[in-house]
Amino acid sequence: MAEPLLSVKALEGWYGESHVLHGVDLEVRSGELVTVVGRNGAGKTTTMKSIMGMVRPRTGSVRFNGVETIAMPSYRIARLGIAFCPEERGIFATLDVAENLVLPPKVRDGGLTTQQVFDLFPNLKERLRSQGTKLSGGEQQMLAIGRILRTGARLLLLDEPTEGLAPVIVQQIGNSIRKLKAEGFTILLVEQNLRFAGTVADRHYVMERGRIVDEIPNAALQGSMEKVNQYLGV
Repeated sequence: MAEPLLSVKALEGWYGESHVLHGVDLEVRSGELVTVVGRNGAGKTTTMKSIMGMVRPRTGSVRFNGVETIAMPSYRIARLGIAFCPEERGIFATLDVAENLVLPPKVRDGGLTTQQVFDLFPNLKERLRSQGTKLSGGEQQMLAIGRILRTGARLLLLDEPTEGLAPVIVQQIGNSIRKLKAEGFTILLVEQNLRFAGTVADRHYVMERGRIVDEIPNAALQGSMEKVNQYLGV
């Protein structure tokens, strides 16, 4: 089989003296949508940030498209074609939607045009001159995702994209993510909402105390809910 687009092996990560990741192993193949689920504090967001080189020190192996990135700074990792959409969204409050949207640099060909972003998220076109502070939580999330789509990144890391959003907005975000997958984007998604995760993902990794403790194909998710709920403490 072809090498995975993203391969993470024995990844260890620290925040200062706090040892947070304890040998994380996961992989994502080109065109897949894979989720990482787990309790708060399990290490999901730290795994995302470690893949991006935002957690130091880190050890182990992170290979993207066959290139080892463990020693690279974040800006070089981004230029390889990985984009990170953080849970806090990172919208610049003093910039309007149009300015926020064009802020990240293009890293490679193949990114969405501004019009394609508007086709995906029509709300953004209606709020084009609104400042970041004037947007709803759902609109901020759409802008945060739309912004990274313009960069040309092949792999999207989405951290809790449905957190705190109304059900109707969650449905819109889900429809957009499914469209992106259909267009060939590869996505690694951290998600607490298992019902939502089951509507978009191919596979699910379960994380506990800084380790991947299980892998569940989406087709087996419903039959594994008792086990998953035990992991999540539900």
